[in-house]
Amino acid sequence: MTAACLLLSSCMVGPKYSKPPASAPPAYKEMPPDNSPQASEWKTAQPSDAMGRGKWWEIYNDPELNNLEEEISLSNQNIKMMEAQFREAKFAVRIAHSALYPSVAVAPTIVNSRTSSNLGNSNNTNLGTITTTYDLPLSVSWEADAWGSIRRSITSSAAAAQLSDAQLENARLSYQGELAEDYFELRGTDGEKELLETTVKSYEEYLKLTQDRFNSGVASGSDVAQAQTQLETTRAQLIDYEVARAQYEHAIAVLAGKAPSEVSISYSPIKITPPPVPVGLPSQLLERRPDIAAAERQMAEANEQIGIAKAAYYPLIGLTTSNAPFGLESTSFVHWLTWPSRFWSVGPGLSETIYDAGKRRATLNQSVAAYDATVANYRQTVLTAFQAVEDNLAALRVLENEAKAEDVAVQAAQNALDISTYQYKAGTVNYLTVITEQAILLSDQVQALSILTRRMSSSVLLIEALGGGWDTSKLPTIKEVSNGR
Repeated sequence: MTAACLLLSSCMVGPKYSKPPASAPPAYKEMPPDNSPQASEWKTAQPSDAMGRGKWWEIYNDPELNNLEEEISLSNQNIKMMEAQFREAKFAVRIAHSALYPSVAVAPTIVNSRTSSNLGNSNNTNLGTITTTYDLPLSVSWEADAWGSIRRSITSSAAAAQLSDAQLENARLSYQGELAEDYFELRGTDGEKELLETTVKSYEEYLKLTQDRFNSGVASGSDVAQAQTQLETTRAQLIDYEVARAQYEHAIAVLAGKAPSEVSISYSPIKITPPPVPVGLPSQLLERRPDIAAAERQMAEANEQIGIAKAAYYPLIGLTTSNAPFGLESTSFVHWLTWPSRFWSVGPGLSETIYDAGKRRATLNQSVAAYDATVANYRQTVLTAFQAVEDNLAALRVLENEAKAEDVAVQAAQNALDISTYQYKAGTVNYLTVITEQAILLSDQVQALSILTRRMSSSVLLIEALGGGWDTSKLPTIKEVSNGR
């Protein structure tokens, strides 16, 4: 049995890996019914329909956003760090693979030695002579993978490399999503700035109105003072928006791997609404998120560690590793590298630990516990993924309804302001009524812009929760990570 294992290297101890199941609901709770008004805003198609090649941001048709997103992979230093870590993990596979082959070492030496003249009897003519010995030993060590420990180490390292790649893609997606969120927040800030600029112009006209009425003797000085206060307060708010815009621009620059001084984003108030997002089925989510793929590869890696721990119960089989199993040795330099100077000592060896105070059993139990932890982590990652999708589906649905209600409120506030302005000009209400309606209108308009910005952010978060067009087919194979290039 042992000879067969040694010859074929096919005796694998330990559990064979099989991905544990993770339950997926048949449909998303927050997906609108097909006959609802919101049904046209969603797709159940594959994500590749609108987010092909992973460039999911192109769904927004914004060239400036597209250019900024492209910089993430090229210049983001955190991405570069994780790419280097992935390469490091690939070389670890090559290191593990090298254990399948013999290790050969050479250690040539030239030693001069002199024997003592006071050893032996006086008839020995070799006493006190100087001898030069030339050695060229070759040490060979090799361990047969009789129980699959080395092959499991290779598979474990390959799973770790795949895990590293999935973590890289998850980080890339996270930074891409963060940049898009900051971008739309900046555009929302531009929208509010434009609104305040329009409002300032309107308030300037109202200030002139009160001044003209005051000069005509039909309005009090308090009307002018109130209009002046309203105008200056709004001007102060307009200036304050520059702080938020600058901070968003700086954050975008750093995400793109640039110094803040290198990036300037054009002024463009937010106008678009969230585009339809291809949601897909819940079962597809398990193949579309890199963090789920990373958790699954972590399970595969932990499973191999169980097999390695079990292989420790079996004897090690290989070549004996004496100091010099092969080589050339001579006392003459001329004859050093000749065939008669050869020597060798080769033979199989076997070693087995017969007592370790329970170390191997504890190591095995530790590996099993570690695997169980990865299974729980995988299933929790899946649940969290479903939650993220449901959260943002709900946010988009609720915010869309809120936007419609807020649009009605803005129109009503505008009508109320128009009426109060007419009444003020007619002298039937005081200016405080106008100021109140102005404040209500501005508040509703700002709220409408805030809702639109939140809708765009929720759209980005939904795409990110769906994997951003990534799927497990893009994960490198074990053969690819074994190349170590």
